[in-house]
Amino acid sequence: MKENLLNQIDCPKDLKKLSENQLPQLAQELRDFIIDIVATKEGHLGASLGVVELTIVLHYIFDTPNDLLVWDVGHQAYGHKILTGRKNEFHTNRQFGGISGFPNRTESVYDAFGVGHSSTSISAVLGMAMASKLKGDFDKHHIAVIGDASIASGMAFEGLNHAGVSDTNMLIILNDNEMGIDPNVGALKNYLTSVKKGESLHQQNLFEALNFSYFGPIDGHNLSLLIAELNRLKKIKGPKFLHVITTKGKGLESAEKDQITYHAPGKFDKITGEVHIKSEENLPPKYQDVFGLTLVELAQQNDKIIGITPAMPTGSSLKYMIESFPDRAFDVGIAEQHAVTLAAGFTTQGFIPYCAIYSTFLQRAYDQIIHDVAIQNLPVIFCLDRAGLVGEDGATHHGVFDLAFLRIIPNFIVFAPINEVALRNMLYTVQLGIEHPIAIRYPRGRGVVKDWKLPFKKLEIGKGICIAEGSEIAVLTIGHIGNVIIELQSEFPKDKVAHYDMQFVKPLDEALLRQIFSKYSKIVTVEDGCVKGGFGSAVLEFANKNNYQKTSIQILGIPDQFIEHGSTEELFESIYLSKNHLKKVVLNLLS
Repeated sequence: MKENLLNQIDCPKDLKKLSENQLPQLAQELRDFIIDIVATKEGHLGASLGVVELTIVLHYIFDTPNDLLVWDVGHQAYGHKILTGRKNEFHTNRQFGGISGFPNRTESVYDAFGVGHSSTSISAVLGMAMASKLKGDFDKHHIAVIGDASIASGMAFEGLNHAGVSDTNMLIILNDNEMGIDPNVGALKNYLTSVKKGESLHQQNLFEALNFSYFGPIDGHNLSLLIAELNRLKKIKGPKFLHVITTKGKGLESAEKDQITYHAPGKFDKITGEVHIKSEENLPPKYQDVFGLTLVELAQQNDKIIGITPAMPTGSSLKYMIESFPDRAFDVGIAEQHAVTLAAGFTTQGFIPYCAIYSTFLQRAYDQIIHDVAIQNLPVIFCLDRAGLVGEDGATHHGVFDLAFLRIIPNFIVFAPINEVALRNMLYTVQLGIEHPIAIRYPRGRGVVKDWKLPFKKLEIGKGICIAEGSEIAVLTIGHIGNVIIELQSEFPKDKVAHYDMQFVKPLDEALLRQIFSKYSKIVTVEDGCVKGGFGSAVLEFANKNNYQKTSIQILGIPDQFIEHGSTEELFESIYLSKNHLKKVVLNLLS
């Protein structure tokens, strides 16, 4: 029986002690290790399996961490983490108090740059390479590994454009597997396909036109070929580009065949690859599915409705409209800025675009929101998925800033439904005609209403609702977190605690607020967004403006810090926003 090689490796120096002939065995062991852990602990699977050989060779050939290695997005960095001192902690990956699911500078010196969003690697590595040049260090290598989905993003092109004239010692490795989370789209995808088929003439090479020394495409699973090529490229100065072909999910048959599911499959059988599907019988639907299915229903009635998403058709459930109306629903790739302005363009021509973007990714298009949409007061409908805390993906993915950064923009409407019915009704209302852009933000996962598909009801913009009357304290909530207060009502003293679902952060229902402030001397606001500048701040501004100085206002929400990874339950508990804590706050005010 062969000795286990992975057990002998705690850092890249240990890896370098192996002979080239031992590396195929190590690759198999590394794949098995990743599969074993992710099968039971969950996480991102397919991307890391696809770059096992590349990961090994990069640390085998280059002198990391002195040579700087940046993984774009970081979905594919599990092998990197295991080989750089985190093997024994890898079982804590993405768990509360454990290691991050993405490269993180505070976690390891081998993580040269923190990532989580796509297309940042080229700019970051270029900055590092230019810094080395200024320091007079011309021997250090700077490597970015970027996927064919990420390189299609605008920021990646900006980095390529600058890097091509930088005369720096940097290497960009294109990990070409024809997949992001969903299949890749766009003209660049078609170009890369033609390159792989040998259809592109030398003088037509896009990357050489940008002044890179281009090499490839080569088989990214051929260890000997990767070693030979990277050893050769180490000796070539200036900006270099290596095109590597890989298979996402390599080594697990089911992951190779169904690359969308096995991007992050949840728990699965490590032998058969079969995903453990949780019973969904008698459960409320996911907000994402309510959005997607309702949009199809509305699009059947209104031929002006358009659907747009930047590379998240499955996650956002826009896939339903893409399947039903392929000429009116578009996956634009990892291009949030483009998605926003594309929607603005549609609006000028009388169409009704629903732009479905994860809250955390909308941050990447903030200028377009202001410049292209709000200033022109174009009624684009932004459907902000994954708002609030999203769990194990951590700080790069929590959607906790949208309420604050959107409500300060003139002309904007900001709405957060308390449940699926409210979401459905707002999706219906906006297509009847609105005068301003609107953001409809909702969380990841399931709501609370099983029978959500009720007849449509038009909502009044800027109006909150009273859910429960009370005599002593008013609790004001926004969005899904209001359901926690509904659950707690039976545990509060009878008729003492009023609950208002304000629905809109902007415009605030000032008429309702005047009634509340006239009646209650103690008010609590609750939101799953940042407390700095969010919903509670808006209520406080109203109180100050209207001289309600005798009213005590307590603001509860996400504290002024970046929240780590973990289950949403653990995270809410850690920031004192859990059901138990909310109960204590209200009861203390009553005592």
